Amino acid sequence: MEKSYCIVTYGCQMNVHESEKIAGILRAKGYTREAREEEADIIVFNTCCIRENAENHAYGNIGALKKMKKARPSLLIAVGGCMTQQDGAAEKLKKKFPFVDIVFGTHNLEELGRLIDLKEGRKKAVVEIVPGKERVEGEDKDISFRTSYPNAWVNIMYGCNNFCSYCIVPYVRGRERSRRPENILAEANALLDEGYKEITLLGQNVNSYGNDAGGVFTFPQLLDKICKRKEKFRLRFMTSNPKDFGEELIRAVAENEQVCNLIHLPVQAGSDRILKLMNRKYTAEEYLKKVELLRKAVPGCCLTTDLMVGFPTETEEDFQDTLRLVKEAGFSTAFTFVYSPRAGTAAAAMEGQIPDEVKKDRIMRLVEAVNSGTRELSSAYLGKTVEILCEDFDEKKKLYLGRDEYGRMGYFQSEENHIGEFVRLKIEEAAGISLQGSLVK
Repeated sequence: MEKSYCIVTYGCQMNVHESEKIAGILRAKGYTREAREEEADIIVFNTCCIRENAENHAYGNIGALKKMKKARPSLLIAVGGCMTQQDGAAEKLKKKFPFVDIVFGTHNLEELGRLIDLKEGRKKAVVEIVPGKERVEGEDKDISFRTSYPNAWVNIMYGCNNFCSYCIVPYVRGRERSRRPENILAEANALLDEGYKEITLLGQNVNSYGNDAGGVFTFPQLLDKICKRKEKFRLRFMTSNPKDFGEELIRAVAENEQVCNLIHLPVQAGSDRILKLMNRKYTAEEYLKKVELLRKAVPGCCLTTDLMVGFPTETEEDFQDTLRLVKEAGFSTAFTFVYSPRAGTAAAAMEGQIPDEVKKDRIMRLVEAVNSGTRELSSAYLGKTVEILCEDFDEKKKLYLGRDEYGRMGYFQSEENHIGEFVRLKIEEAAGISLQGSLVK
């Protein structure tokens, strides 16, 4: 009898891509995809712990399966991802949810098939959390079952060495480990040969790619190599730490037309005092100078960023510095967050934690400042003709959709299927970061 799987994913693009790897493992074992949890034979939670609400959301959804597991004892429930890799998290999961069958971490994702086999015929839960290693077997193999055509994610490195004081990532993802450039190149070329039109290179800090190999290969060199393919495609990357964002990378963005002129460069805060407490290793002025260099070399280049409010000891003056930076940098959009303490990080032990009502007030003001700039940029699209890569069809709206080079989502009507094609739209409506237009033949 055919078995099916359902994967529940939380968190960043890295997790989205790792869920594709989990899907590949399950399909190799004979499972087929099932969108509904109540119909699946195995449910896998790929968790995130970067913020408290992501963790609480995962705990709530895992707990909700207790009745389902009681009604269907044969159902397998597996929990993996960043949340399980935290110190003591596996034991907490076992105690809180004794009906969970398999617990695995970020460093042994490739072992899920073996863990499923191990669970067969035994009542006891299978729990395997592997500490960080220099190299994890299987990290260089593309085992993914991709469902994001015409877009594809490609890992170029794993882990992080930065230890920002608020961030749990280095503790759950381990130290930086770069994939060999020839393996990345082979994967990218295979995807382009299959007809994928957009590739996003992933890493916790792509700018430090190759540092663990003594600088024998670098990130700008990797971009140059991938872009030797001259057919039409887009290349994106994330995430970049501003401290490592230099002139050679700016040169690679400027010279390679396939690299999108949209850079995600998380600044986090505009106050030098807060940036120092965050251990970000740059000042607001240094950040803005790099933005200026980028825009000089790549006219029209757009920036997105991450911004945090409510970091310990943040004053109103610190917050005003962030608002000023938002205005000066002119972000096309920003991902905004309220600081939440993560056990085991330096910031969690700091004095001067900010009251929730102050955080709420600041996040609302920050969102309005960001949205104001976003609306202004979107309104400039009206009447223009832009190129988008058609990605999908919205069944509710009965519209095709896709993004332009700068990340704006464009919607349009068509009698023909354009998924996987570059099309041109004349923009007639602009709202927030979404656009609507008519197809230009």
